[in-house]
Amino acid sequence: MEINAQAIGTSLPHYWSRCVGAGRANEGLRADWQAQLTQAVRECGFEYIRFHGLFHDDMFVYREQNGRPVYNWQYVDALFDRLLEMGIRPFVELSFCPRDLASDPNGTVFWWKGVTSPPKDYARWGELVTTFARHCISRYGLAEVRQWYFEVWNEPNLTDGFWRGTREQYFELYRVSALALKSVDAQLRVGGPSSSGLVQDDDLNFISNWTKEFLAYCADKPAPVDFVAAHSYPCYSQLVGYGKFSPAKRGFETTQTDLEHIRGLMAASRLTGLELHITEWNLSVSPRDLIHEYLPTAAFIVKANLANVGRTDSLSWWTFTDVFEEGGCGDSVFHGGFGLINAQGIVKPSYHAYRFLHRLGDELLVRTESGAVTRHRANGRLTAVLYHYPCVDEIIPYCNTPAEAEAVLNRGTPQSVPLKLTGLAPGAAFEIETLDRDHGWAFRAWQRLGNPEPPTREQTAWLRQIAMATRREAVQADATGTLELNRVLQPWDVVLVSQL
Repeated sequence: MEINAQAIGTSLPHYWSRCVGAGRANEGLRADWQAQLTQAVRECGFEYIRFHGLFHDDMFVYREQNGRPVYNWQYVDALFDRLLEMGIRPFVELSFCPRDLASDPNGTVFWWKGVTSPPKDYARWGELVTTFARHCISRYGLAEVRQWYFEVWNEPNLTDGFWRGTREQYFELYRVSALALKSVDAQLRVGGPSSSGLVQDDDLNFISNWTKEFLAYCADKPAPVDFVAAHSYPCYSQLVGYGKFSPAKRGFETTQTDLEHIRGLMAASRLTGLELHITEWNLSVSPRDLIHEYLPTAAFIVKANLANVGRTDSLSWWTFTDVFEEGGCGDSVFHGGFGLINAQGIVKPSYHAYRFLHRLGDELLVRTESGAVTRHRANGRLTAVLYHYPCVDEIIPYCNTPAEAEAVLNRGTPQSVPLKLTGLAPGAAFEIETLDRDHGWAFRAWQRLGNPEPPTREQTAWLRQIAMATRREAVQADATGTLELNRVLQPWDVVLVSQL
């Protein structure tokens, strides 16, 4: 890969840091959750955060007393205040149904029993949304809340999981919610259907993602809509229902296929000017997949995000932390959770992937199958990222055990990844930062300690240091203004080259 520092570039939006996911709202009241998010915002640049359960009973937003609604925003205020202080905004998911408003309060999901039934009274649901929006504007100001996004529900198309009603009932819930928001202020941004899966098609006997029908419904009613929200899990086996998988195996390009599929549905609709937000994205649908603890996840994140520039307005990793309780607390400190950071505050290789991506410039100069070179408009400095992803045509498989994850780690052979930058100032200084098996990865260090469960306070502090200790070295351009590197990368290595 060779590029002149003065070459003409193209815009490189950092859509990968636009939004990140978290488990549920109440978890955001915890000190460890907040400390980890503060770090992730600072080092990975996340701008919005999305989570379930804002209206769940453990947030105490709604109850009925003598048949009349009673609202309480204290927990919501505590959470939103802290988010804004950190420099991150809520990507508001309107879910789930408060128990006193639910048509079937016994229909629940997750360990914490989010109520997934339609409301017993859609007018009262609309009043809840209206009251919530007015409260947010009163507390944070109209200019601020206009910058938020409001997403109606979570994966209602998985009707045996997150929605106990019909598709038509969800569409009505969406319409009522959207009209409620727009009645408060026409510029509040609302979208749906927050569907699970993008490439599924009824013709293939897979569950429909409802996007085509949703767009037609919004055009026919009409119902206000500003963005399409959907989820993409380019996992090894196709999700075809809540906890159900197709035996068909999927390739690396599945993220691209998903995005192109939904863009096609949007283009074929009668609606224009809509944004696309993929509000959940991960290479696995399991919070107990050990590949989340391993280097391949980092290489996947970098490669997939660079390969899909321009296809979506956000691609939100699910999730930033292992403080995540859908199935309860993980049994191990390294249990394969979705998070970029484990519950003890130990970052994973996937965290470095987002940190490296955040360091890239806002102009793309060149991209290849093994990396990209970027430039920062503000100061003209170059930043490059290099990686070795050996599974060219295959998505990384689910791993139940360390042995399975080690087998993935050991795939492939070393690869030479050359980089030549010209047109630099003579002696221009650069830092090379490497994420590999021996640097920036704490899992093996924990194994060398004997897999302590849990680690002592001292061991935990040491593991946090090990996890952040990528290999760093200084290099300079030569007298002609050329920096030439020829790195031999092991499979799954990721390297950041930053002009200082």
